[in-house]
Formats: sequence, structure tokens, C-alpha cells
Amino acid sequence: MGEGRPGLGPGVGAVGGGSPTTAVKRLPATEKTWGEKVPTRRGAKPLHSGRVLMENGQQSQIEEEFSPDVAELDEALKVLDSSLSLIKWRLKATARRRLHIDVLALCTGLRPVVMVDYGGKMPELQERLCALLKSIQKELCIFEHLRVMIIEDMIYLIHVRELAAHVQSSLNSNSQLLFVDLEHDPPKMMTQPEKTPLGMQLLAVLKSFSSLFTVEEAKIDCASSERTDSMVNAKSPVNDGLTSESPEFIDLSSCLQDTEVTVPTLNGWLLGYPVVYAFGKDHISDAIYNLSTKPLHIFRVSVCSDGVIRPLHSPQYRVFQLPTYGLLPKCPLRVRNGTASKGSQLEELLSFSVPFDLSLGGRNEQWAKTYLDQMQMKWERCKQAWRTLRMDVRECYPQAIVL
Repeated sequence: MGEGRPGLGPGVGAVGGGSPTTAVKRLPATEKTWGEKVPTRRGAKPLHSGRVLMENGQQSQIEEEFSPDVAELDEALKVLDSSLSLIKWRLKATARRRLHIDVLALCTGLRPVVMVDYGGKMPELQERLCALLKSIQKELCIFEHLRVMIIEDMIYLIHVRELAAHVQSSLNSNSQLLFVDLEHDPPKMMTQPEKTPLGMQLLAVLKSFSSLFTVEEAKIDCASSERTDSMVNAKSPVNDGLTSESPEFIDLSSCLQDTEVTVPTLNGWLLGYPVVYAFGKDHISDAIYNLSTKPLHIFRVSVCSDGVIRPLHSPQYRVFQLPTYGLLPKCPLRVRNGTASKGSQLEELLSFSVPFDLSLGGRNEQWAKTYLDQMQMKWERCKQAWRTLRMDVRECYPQAIVL
């Protein structure tokens, strides 16, 4: 269900797990002037009318993009389901539901990136996701900024504008990440990660992302009908691994070459977790041992959709139970902005883990409060889609974990 469950590969725990060489698909336009009216796709209103993107703290117009009403979101899910049938991608009910939640989270600005660990294996999963995006982007403009991205054997769905803002915020130190050193036993919080060789290499990777995903390039994605050559020719080592198979697809598999940064470490930042597991490629076995032999806190952020996603007991879904993965009884829940109404259902938005001894305060840790406040700010601009946002914390017994 989420990227933060123990034992599920490179996205485990707090792990931190348009293409520069391909033109981003755009709506047709007769003028290159920003803010000019352009044709919109079925069921969508124009998403671009001179908006200012995360510059100098100006966000009021950006919030309009992430404020579609319930009818628009319901139409988006209908298009999504129709396209799944069109490309003959038969997903299990639980996987389809997870896809619904992930796509809505991207389209409403709750997350910049989601890792797709359901629906099949590579390379078929990549092909199906690209075909799906190609189909839904023909129908609705709300999907315009979505792309498929791969890094080595991991595959993601991204919102290019939100990812650009996420990169910028990270480099401007607007979001304070905590790093857990897994190379040593016991794990410990790193005091000055930016001064370590691994931290400096991770910073270099983030800077390469910033040259590929910029707020200015993202701002003109939908407004221009011409190819964005500045993205194609971006000077970055990441470009060496790019492909031009389709405009929906970005291959950044080379971004970690010649570095000690692992995919799990990159995932922690990429997926927007507040705590990132740090270890080099020569210390993978140490990291696995040090994490597998320690109890963990599992932080889970949940949302409740406002009637857009149908309950699992409806004819569209089969009933299923959430797996516990060896979790102890959960702590009291912290609820923000309302309660789930009768018949509604909480959905996992994301989850991540932190060693128990480094998070004794659970949700009362200052960094956890700050993180929930940041998620709350995102929720505020799309609360018509998600009735409730809450975070709960569970304890997890030591168990084998794959990184």
C-alpha cells in the first residue's frame, strides 16, 4: 500500500525509494504568450492563466491548479478507469484503488512523486504506465503534468511542477531533512550530513535534478506548443541516461552513477519523507543488519476522500483487509481537519519508518509535528477532495528487511 512498509525493497522505511531529451506534451496554442487562452480537454478548465510558481513565496494562483472540485476529480477517475480498459490493463481491485489514490494525490498536490510497487513488473509495468498516461492526457488537462520516471529498477509517477518545487525547496533549505546513519550500529542521527562525503554527493544529485526540473520550465509546459530545448540540452550528467522512447517517460537511471548514493537514500528525499536513511553502496549489508535488528516506528499518513473514491464494499471493489506486517497495536490517532463520516474510508497516503530509539516521542517529535504541519498546508489547498488528513504511529518488531 505504501512505500514505507518493512521488507518491500528499496522504498523501505524512511528510505530515501518532462524528460530532458523528450518534448513535454502540450495543449495546442496559437500564441506563445503566457496566459493566452488555449483549448482545454474534456471535463477540464484551463490550468494556466499567468500563474506564478513558488517564486518569492507567491502561491495563491498555483493553488487554483490543485483545487479541482469533486465533479472534476470524479470525471478524472472515470477517464482513468476507461483508459485502463482501453489499454487492457487488468489490475486487481486493491492495485486499482492504490492507483486511484496515487494519481489523485499527484493531481491535487499532496505528493510530488509516488513509487509504483504494484500492478506488475518491469519492463511491462513501464510500458503500461506510459500507455496509460498517453491515453488519459488526451482526455483531461488535469493529467498534463504527470510523467513516468525510472531510476535503475524503481519506477515512479511524478508531477513535474510539484517535483520542481520540491527540488527548489530542498536546495533552498526550506525543508529540513533528518538523516539516520545506518552504516554503524546502533543507527544514529547525523548532525552535519552536508559535510560528509555521502551528503555532498547527494547534494550534487539534487542539483542535477534542479537543472532538469525547474519551475520556469514547468510553468510553460502547458502554455507552449513547441519543444522545450532548454530541457533537452540541460547540462547535467543525468542526461547521459535519458531516452526518447515517449514524451511520458523519463529515465534517470544514470543519476547515481559514480556516486556512493544508494536508491534507498535517494528515495527518502524523492518521496518527500522527513527522515532519510543514509548509507553508501559499500555498506548495504551493514544497513540491512542495523535496520533489521532494531524495533521501528511506522509513521502512516492517511486521508479520507470526499466521495470521489468509492468504498471497497461497493461493486467496483472486492473487500480486503490491510496487512499488519508484524505491527503492534497502534498509538492514538492524531486527526486534522474533521473526521471521517459514516461509510467513508481512510486511505493510506504514504508511510515511512524511523528506528524506535530515535523517535521515542512518536508523533510528538518536533520533526514529526513540523512534517504534519507541512502536509496540512498542502491539504488546505485541496481539502475539497480529501475530507481528513491524519497521522498515526505504530511500533514494529525487529524483522528481516530488504533494501
